[in-house]
Amino acid sequence: MLTLRGSGPRRGAALARLGIVKDGALLVRDGLIAAVGMRAKVEALADAKSAEKLDLGGRVVLPGFVDSHTHLIHAASRAEEYELKIAGASYVEIARKGGGILNSVKKLRAATSEALKLRARRALGQFAAYGTTTVEAKSGYGLDVASELKILRLHKELAAEQPLDIVSTFLGAHVVPAEYRGTPSGAKSYIALLREKLIPEVAGEKLAEFCDVFCDRGAFTVEQSRQILEAGKRHGLAPRVHAEQLTRLGATQLAVKIGAVSCDHLEQIHSNDIAALAKSQTVATLLPGCDFHLGLAKYAPARKLIDAGAIVALATDYNPGTSPTMSMPMILSLACSALRMTPAEAITAATINGAYALRREKHAGSLGVGKLADLAVFEVADYREIPYYFGMNTCWMTMKRGVVVHAADKTKA
Repeated sequence: MLTLRGSGPRRGAALARLGIVKDGALLVRDGLIAAVGMRAKVEALADAKSAEKLDLGGRVVLPGFVDSHTHLIHAASRAEEYELKIAGASYVEIARKGGGILNSVKKLRAATSEALKLRARRALGQFAAYGTTTVEAKSGYGLDVASELKILRLHKELAAEQPLDIVSTFLGAHVVPAEYRGTPSGAKSYIALLREKLIPEVAGEKLAEFCDVFCDRGAFTVEQSRQILEAGKRHGLAPRVHAEQLTRLGATQLAVKIGAVSCDHLEQIHSNDIAALAKSQTVATLLPGCDFHLGLAKYAPARKLIDAGAIVALATDYNPGTSPTMSMPMILSLACSALRMTPAEAITAATINGAYALRREKHAGSLGVGKLADLAVFEVADYREIPYYFGMNTCWMTMKRGVVVHAADKTKA
C-alpha cells in the first residue's frame, strides 16, 4: 500500500517518499478512510470486525490518480490532423489552415449537448478504468458565450450524474475565435467579451473554480493573459496558465507573479523560470503525452524542476488534438522514460501533487484518516511495474468514495 502519507505538496527528495505499508489495510466508513496502517492493527479495530472485507490478494494499492489537466468536453477526434502531422505538418501550420483548436471549436458548436455528454461520460468511464478518481475539466472549445456556458454546464451535470469528481476550469482564452480574427481590434474585442461578459457570468453561476489562459504564440500574449487572469481573480476564479509550450513568452513569470495555482506544459522554460517556480507555490504541471503524440523531441525539463525544488505534477492533457489519452499509467511511463523521473516521483506527481494543483490535497491524493476513500488497485507485484508495463492497463479495481467504480474482475463490481 502506497499511502503518500504526510503533508503536501511534495518537492525535491520528498517527491519519492511513498509511505509504503507492505501488509496494509484500510477501513472505510461513509466514503471516508476511517483507519489506515498495518493489516493486523486495522483488523483488530472494533469497527473492522463487522465490516465487509475485500481482500486485494497481494496487489498494489495507491491513491486514485488526480488528473489536473484535461479538455474533457469535445465533439470528435482530430484523426485527420494526426495523419498530417505524421507527414510532416507542424502544429502551427495546421492551426494556420483552420485546423487545431479552431477545428474542435467548429465541431463542438455544431454538436448537441446530449452528444457531448455521451462522449464525455464514456471518457470518464475510461479514466476510472485506468485508476483516476478526480478529473479537472476545461472549457475552451466553444469560444462564444453560448458554447462556453454549454460546456461548463455539462461539467456540472456530469459531476452530479457519475461518480468521479470533476473540477471545472474556464478556458475561454484558448485562442481567439475565427469570427474575431482578421482585424486589429478583433483580439481586443474578444478579450473584452471574456472580461465583461463571460467571466462574470461563469463566476455568477459558479460554473468554474479556475480561469485558464493559453499564453503562447498564436494564442494570447503575456499582457493579454494578465488582463484576463486578473479579471478572473476579481470574480473569484483562481488563475491557471498554459505556459511555454511552443515558445517562451514569459508566461511562467506571469504565472508566479499573479499567484497562479499551476502553469502547465513548460517545454520551453529557461533556468530563471525554473528558479521562480522553485520559490513559489505554483505547481509545474507536466504533460508528456502531448509531446509524445506530436512526435516532439523536446520534453519539459522535469529533473531540473525537481532538483530545484519546484512542485511538479503530471496530467494527461486529454484532448482531441495533441493528447488523446485517458491513461495516467501511460503518462507515468512517459514521465519515467522521457522525463527521467523515477516511478515513485511519477506516482507522487500524479496523486498528491495533482490534488494540490486542484486545491484538493486535504481530501484526495493520499491515503489518510478523514480523506476520501479514493483508491486504485493494480495487478502488479511491485509499484514500479505500473509504469514499466507501458501501454498496458494493469488497473484491477478503482474505488471512489468507498464504492467500486471499475473492476477488471467483474465479481468485485
